[in-house]
Amino acid sequence: MMELDDAYANAAHIPGGDAYPEKWAQAAAVFRAQALCELDLPYGETPRQKLDIFHPSRLAKGLVVFIHGGYWLRFDKSYWSHLAAGPLAHGWAVAMPSYDLCPDVGISDIGNEVAAAIALAADRVPGPLRLTGHSAGGQLAARMTARRFGAKWQDRIANVVPISPIADLAPLMRTSMNADLKLDDAEVQSESPIHLPKPDVPVTVWVGSQERPVFLEQADALAKVWHCEKVIAAGEHHFSVVEGLADPEGAVTTALLA
Repeated sequence: MMELDDAYANAAHIPGGDAYPEKWAQAAAVFRAQALCELDLPYGETPRQKLDIFHPSRLAKGLVVFIHGGYWLRFDKSYWSHLAAGPLAHGWAVAMPSYDLCPDVGISDIGNEVAAAIALAADRVPGPLRLTGHSAGGQLAARMTARRFGAKWQDRIANVVPISPIADLAPLMRTSMNADLKLDDAEVQSESPIHLPKPDVPVTVWVGSQERPVFLEQADALAKVWHCEKVIAAGEHHFSVVEGLADPEGAVTTALLA
Protein backbone atom coordinates (compact mmCIF):
# COMPACT_ATOMS: atom_id res chain seq x y z
CA MET A 1 0.00 0.00 0.00
CA MET A 2 1.36 3.37 -0.98
CA GLU A 3 1.31 6.62 0.94
CA LEU A 4 -1.86 8.18 -0.49
CA ASP A 5 -3.94 5.09 -1.28
CA ASP A 6 -6.39 5.65 1.58
CA ALA A 7 -6.62 9.39 0.94
CA TYR A 8 -8.04 8.71 -2.53
CA ALA A 9 -10.17 5.69 -1.55
CA ASN A 10 -13.78 6.85 -1.77
CA ALA A 11 -15.96 3.74 -1.47
CA ALA A 12 -14.24 2.61 1.72
CA HIS A 13 -15.33 5.80 3.48
CA ILE A 14 -18.93 5.99 2.20
CA PRO A 15 -21.61 3.89 3.93
CA GLY A 16 -22.78 1.33 1.39
CA GLY A 17 -20.25 2.67 -1.06
CA ASP A 18 -19.79 -0.62 -2.89
CA ALA A 19 -23.49 -0.69 -3.79
CA TYR A 20 -23.47 2.56 -5.77
CA PRO A 21 -22.23 1.26 -9.16
CA GLU A 22 -25.03 -1.32 -9.40
CA LYS A 23 -27.58 1.30 -8.36
CA TRP A 24 -26.30 3.69 -11.02
CA ALA A 25 -26.30 0.99 -13.69
CA GLN A 26 -29.89 0.04 -12.96
CA ALA A 27 -31.13 3.64 -12.96
CA ALA A 28 -29.26 4.30 -16.19
CA ALA A 29 -30.74 1.26 -17.94
CA VAL A 30 -34.28 2.25 -16.94
CA PHE A 31 -33.67 5.75 -18.22
CA ARG A 32 -32.28 4.61 -21.58
CA ALA A 33 -35.29 2.37 -22.15
CA GLN A 34 -37.64 5.35 -22.24
CA ALA A 35 -35.36 8.13 -23.52
CA LEU A 36 -35.12 9.61 -26.99
CA CYS A 37 -31.53 8.73 -27.69
CA GLU A 38 -28.85 7.66 -30.14
CA LEU A 39 -26.71 4.95 -28.59
CA ASP A 40 -23.19 3.71 -29.32
CA LEU A 41 -22.27 6.29 -31.94
CA PRO A 42 -18.64 5.55 -32.88
CA TYR A 43 -16.21 8.47 -32.70
CA GLY A 44 -13.10 6.30 -33.10
CA GLU A 45 -12.03 2.79 -33.96
CA THR A 46 -11.80 0.97 -30.60
CA PRO A 47 -14.81 -0.72 -28.96
CA ARG A 48 -14.93 1.85 -26.17
CA GLN A 49 -14.75 4.87 -28.46
CA LYS A 50 -18.50 5.33 -28.57
CA LEU A 51 -20.93 7.90 -27.21
CA ASP A 52 -24.62 8.23 -26.44
CA ILE A 53 -26.65 11.36 -27.20
CA PHE A 54 -29.94 11.98 -25.38
CA HIS A 55 -32.30 14.37 -27.12
CA PRO A 56 -35.08 16.55 -25.71
CA SER A 57 -38.53 16.28 -27.24
CA ARG A 58 -38.11 19.68 -28.91
CA LEU A 59 -35.28 21.43 -30.74
CA ALA A 60 -32.30 21.39 -28.38
CA LYS A 61 -31.10 24.65 -26.83
CA GLY A 62 -27.58 23.29 -27.11
CA LEU A 63 -25.43 20.41 -25.94
CA VAL A 64 -24.35 19.30 -22.46
CA VAL A 65 -21.42 16.87 -22.33
CA PHE A 66 -21.02 14.67 -19.25
CA ILE A 67 -17.69 12.86 -18.82
CA HIS A 68 -17.67 9.98 -16.36
CA GLY A 69 -15.08 9.28 -13.69
CA GLY A 70 -13.52 6.14 -12.24
CA TYR A 71 -9.87 7.21 -11.98
CA TRP A 72 -9.45 6.63 -15.76
CA LEU A 73 -9.49 2.91 -14.83
CA ARG A 74 -13.13 1.83 -14.75
CA PHE A 75 -16.75 2.49 -15.72
CA ASP A 76 -18.22 3.55 -19.05
CA LYS A 77 -21.12 5.65 -20.30
CA SER A 78 -23.74 3.00 -19.45
CA TYR A 79 -23.65 3.80 -15.71
CA TRP A 80 -24.68 7.44 -16.02
CA SER A 81 -27.50 7.80 -18.57
CA HIS A 82 -30.01 8.91 -15.91
CA LEU A 83 -27.87 11.97 -15.15
CA ALA A 84 -29.07 13.38 -18.48
CA ALA A 85 -32.54 13.89 -16.99
CA GLY A 86 -31.87 17.30 -15.46
CA PRO A 87 -30.55 19.06 -18.57
CA LEU A 88 -33.01 17.25 -20.84
CA ALA A 89 -35.94 18.62 -18.87
CA HIS A 90 -34.72 22.11 -19.70
CA GLY A 91 -34.41 21.39 -23.42
CA TRP A 92 -30.71 20.51 -23.67
CA ALA A 93 -29.31 17.50 -25.50
CA VAL A 94 -26.78 15.49 -23.48
CA ALA A 95 -23.78 13.55 -24.82
CA MET A 96 -22.02 10.90 -22.76
CA PRO A 97 -18.85 9.30 -24.14
CA SER A 98 -17.03 6.18 -23.10
CA TYR A 99 -13.27 6.14 -23.60
CA ASP A 100 -10.38 3.72 -23.45
CA LEU A 101 -8.98 3.09 -19.99
CA CYS A 102 -5.55 2.98 -18.40
CA PRO A 103 -3.24 1.09 -18.64
CA ASP A 104 -4.20 0.44 -22.29
CA VAL A 105 -3.83 4.18 -22.92
CA GLY A 106 -2.54 7.15 -20.95
CA ILE A 107 -4.51 10.03 -19.43
CA SER A 108 -3.39 12.38 -22.20
CA ASP A 109 -4.70 9.86 -24.77
CA ILE A 110 -8.04 9.77 -22.96
CA GLY A 111 -8.24 13.55 -23.19
CA ASN A 112 -7.71 13.36 -26.93
CA GLU A 113 -10.45 10.73 -27.20
CA VAL A 114 -12.90 12.87 -25.26
CA ALA A 115 -12.12 15.81 -27.55
CA ALA A 116 -12.92 13.62 -30.57
CA ALA A 117 -16.18 12.50 -28.95
CA ILE A 118 -17.22 16.11 -28.30
CA ALA A 119 -16.41 17.02 -31.90
CA LEU A 120 -18.79 14.33 -33.16
CA ALA A 121 -21.57 15.30 -30.77
CA ALA A 122 -21.13 19.01 -31.52
CA ASP A 123 -21.53 18.30 -35.23
CA ARG A 124 -24.88 16.63 -34.51
CA VAL A 125 -26.25 19.19 -32.05
CA PRO A 126 -25.90 22.92 -32.80
CA GLY A 127 -25.78 25.67 -30.21
CA PRO A 128 -23.72 26.37 -27.10
CA LEU A 129 -21.76 23.67 -25.26
CA ARG A 130 -21.80 23.11 -21.51
CA LEU A 131 -19.21 20.69 -20.15
CA THR A 132 -19.30 18.74 -16.92
CA GLY A 133 -17.65 15.64 -15.54
CA HIS A 134 -17.15 13.85 -12.26
CA SER A 135 -13.84 13.08 -10.52
CA ALA A 136 -11.50 11.94 -13.30
CA GLY A 137 -14.23 13.21 -15.62
CA GLY A 138 -13.91 16.57 -13.88
CA GLN A 139 -10.24 16.63 -14.87
CA LEU A 140 -11.23 15.80 -18.44
CA ALA A 141 -13.96 18.45 -18.58
CA ALA A 142 -11.53 21.08 -17.33
CA ARG A 143 -8.86 19.93 -19.78
CA MET A 144 -11.27 20.46 -22.67
CA THR A 145 -10.97 24.22 -22.15
CA ALA A 146 -7.28 24.20 -23.11
CA ARG A 147 -6.69 25.55 -26.62
CA ARG A 148 -4.60 22.65 -27.81
CA PHE A 149 -7.01 20.73 -30.02
CA GLY A 150 -7.56 23.26 -32.82
CA ALA A 151 -11.23 22.43 -32.42
CA LYS A 152 -13.96 24.77 -33.63
CA TRP A 153 -16.30 23.43 -30.97
CA GLN A 154 -14.18 25.05 -28.28
CA ASP A 155 -15.50 28.43 -29.41
CA ARG A 156 -18.99 27.19 -28.45
CA ILE A 157 -18.17 26.38 -24.81
CA ALA A 158 -20.46 28.52 -22.64
CA ASN A 159 -20.02 27.00 -19.18
CA VAL A 160 -17.92 24.35 -17.42
CA VAL A 161 -18.78 22.62 -14.13
CA PRO A 162 -16.06 20.19 -12.99
CA ILE A 163 -17.60 18.06 -10.21
CA SER A 164 -15.11 16.79 -7.58
CA PRO A 165 -12.33 17.21 -10.13
CA ILE A 166 -8.84 15.82 -9.83
CA ALA A 167 -7.18 19.08 -10.72
CA ASP A 168 -3.62 18.16 -9.74
CA LEU A 169 -2.48 14.72 -10.88
CA ALA A 170 0.79 14.79 -8.96
CA PRO A 171 -0.53 13.15 -5.76
CA LEU A 172 -1.71 10.14 -7.75
CA MET A 173 1.92 9.27 -8.42
CA ARG A 174 2.01 8.36 -4.71
CA THR A 175 -0.84 5.82 -5.00
CA SER A 176 -0.89 2.21 -6.14
CA MET A 177 -3.09 3.31 -9.04
CA ASN A 178 -0.05 4.76 -10.75
CA ALA A 179 1.05 1.24 -11.68
CA ASP A 180 -1.74 1.51 -14.27
CA LEU A 181 -1.98 5.28 -14.73
CA LYS A 182 1.75 5.45 -15.47
CA LEU A 183 1.90 9.15 -14.67
CA ASP A 184 5.25 10.91 -14.88
CA ASP A 185 6.23 14.51 -14.23
CA ALA A 186 5.68 15.56 -17.84
CA GLU A 187 2.14 14.21 -18.02
CA VAL A 188 1.27 15.66 -14.62
CA GLN A 189 2.32 19.06 -15.95
CA SER A 190 0.48 18.78 -19.28
CA GLU A 191 -2.76 17.20 -18.02
CA SER A 192 -3.37 18.76 -14.59
CA PRO A 193 -5.99 21.52 -14.86
CA ILE A 194 -4.14 23.60 -12.26
CA HIS A 195 -1.32 23.93 -14.81
CA LEU A 196 -3.63 24.86 -17.71
CA PRO A 197 -4.48 28.43 -18.67
CA LYS A 198 -7.52 29.95 -16.98
CA PRO A 199 -10.45 29.57 -19.42
CA ASP A 200 -12.22 32.62 -20.80
CA VAL A 201 -15.60 31.02 -20.05
CA PRO A 202 -17.51 30.71 -16.75
CA VAL A 203 -16.35 27.82 -14.54
CA THR A 204 -17.91 26.57 -11.31
CA VAL A 205 -15.98 23.95 -9.35
CA TRP A 206 -18.45 21.72 -7.49
CA VAL A 207 -17.56 19.44 -4.56
CA GLY A 208 -19.39 17.73 -1.70
CA SER A 209 -18.89 18.82 1.90
CA GLN A 210 -18.54 15.18 3.02
CA GLU A 211 -15.87 14.21 0.52
CA ARG A 212 -12.43 12.96 1.40
CA PRO A 213 -10.19 15.90 2.41
CA VAL A 214 -8.04 15.52 -0.70
CA PHE A 215 -11.02 16.20 -2.95
CA LEU A 216 -11.89 19.35 -1.04
CA GLU A 217 -8.24 20.39 -1.42
CA GLN A 218 -8.27 19.59 -5.14
CA ALA A 219 -11.42 21.67 -5.70
CA ASP A 220 -9.99 24.55 -3.72
CA ALA A 221 -6.73 24.48 -5.66
CA LEU A 222 -8.49 24.69 -9.03
CA ALA A 223 -10.83 27.47 -7.92
CA LYS A 224 -7.88 29.51 -6.64
CA VAL A 225 -5.70 29.04 -9.72
CA TRP A 226 -8.55 29.74 -12.14
CA HIS A 227 -10.12 32.48 -9.96
CA CYS A 228 -13.51 30.85 -10.44
CA GLU A 229 -16.50 30.08 -8.27
CA LYS A 230 -16.44 27.07 -5.95
CA VAL A 231 -19.56 25.47 -4.47
CA ILE A 232 -19.35 23.07 -1.52
CA ALA A 233 -22.57 21.04 -1.67
CA ALA A 234 -23.77 20.48 1.90
CA GLY A 235 -24.13 16.87 3.00
CA GLU A 236 -22.88 15.35 -0.27
CA HIS A 237 -20.11 12.77 -0.54
CA HIS A 238 -18.09 11.74 -3.59
CA PHE A 239 -20.75 9.37 -4.92
CA SER A 240 -23.86 11.41 -4.17
CA VAL A 241 -22.54 14.79 -5.31
CA VAL A 242 -23.00 13.97 -8.99
CA GLU A 243 -26.55 12.64 -8.66
CA GLY A 244 -28.08 16.11 -8.64
CA LEU A 245 -27.70 16.16 -12.44
CA ALA A 246 -30.63 13.74 -12.61
CA ASP A 247 -32.86 16.36 -10.97
CA PRO A 248 -34.18 19.16 -13.21
CA GLU A 249 -34.29 21.42 -10.15
CA GLY A 250 -31.00 20.19 -8.68
CA ALA A 251 -28.52 22.86 -7.70
CA VAL A 252 -25.76 21.42 -9.88
CA THR A 253 -28.13 21.25 -12.88
CA THR A 254 -29.04 24.89 -12.29
CA ALA A 255 -25.37 25.89 -12.12
CA LEU A 256 -24.54 23.99 -15.30
CA LEU A 257 -27.36 25.58 -17.28
CA ALA A 258 -26.97 29.09 -15.83
